[in-house]
Amino acid sequence: MIVNIAGEDLQLLGEKAIFWQKHQLLLIADLHLGKANHFRRSGIAVPSQSNDQNIERLIVLLQQMSIKRVMFMGDLFHSHYNPSWEDFGTFLNSFSEIAFDLVIGNHDIMSEHQYTKYSINIYKDPIALDPFVISHEPLAAFEGYNLAGHIHPGVMLRGKARQGIRLPCFYFGKSQGLLPAFGEFTGSHKLSIKKEDKVFPIVEGKVLSF
Repeated sequence: MIVNIAGEDLQLLGEKAIFWQKHQLLLIADLHLGKANHFRRSGIAVPSQSNDQNIERLIVLLQQMSIKRVMFMGDLFHSHYNPSWEDFGTFLNSFSEIAFDLVIGNHDIMSEHQYTKYSINIYKDPIALDPFVISHEPLAAFEGYNLAGHIHPGVMLRGKARQGIRLPCFYFGKSQGLLPAFGEFTGSHKLSIKKEDKVFPIVEGKVLSF
């Protein structure tokens, strides 16, 4: 689905990412690689295949779309270093023709060396790419239109029998937009929606209008 935000056409993908064709740029928020490993080490039983599913979806996008740059909008790797990071690095090396950027998020706590050794360009401050200001957490003050992650936005859809389901979504307000978490096993935060807001839930890999 293509939507016009701040005068720019953005393609909302059912894989929970945004493709900005003008720059051949893929925007991904909150991949949270290594989260399953983190919880298992704490004795919490979680699915072991979640990292593989995340990477598989990313591979499909990189192979099927004309992408020159990927921007991870924070929380790329959920925990301290562990061997699953090397698996991800091997994956990145197989797409050497694509530039990978990371806007540092609150969970990106590894040393800079771990990112740069796989040619990931890291940014500690928001990135200005007119008309957007791209950040991990939503900004309180900015010039332009802020695209952010961190919140894991979700919206509740209700049926006639009062049953409801919370779905990940893209959210665009007057001056700020939120991307859903790309990673599996991340949960979502129910948003308070205003009449003028644009909201696009994701159901089984499809983007819908709300």
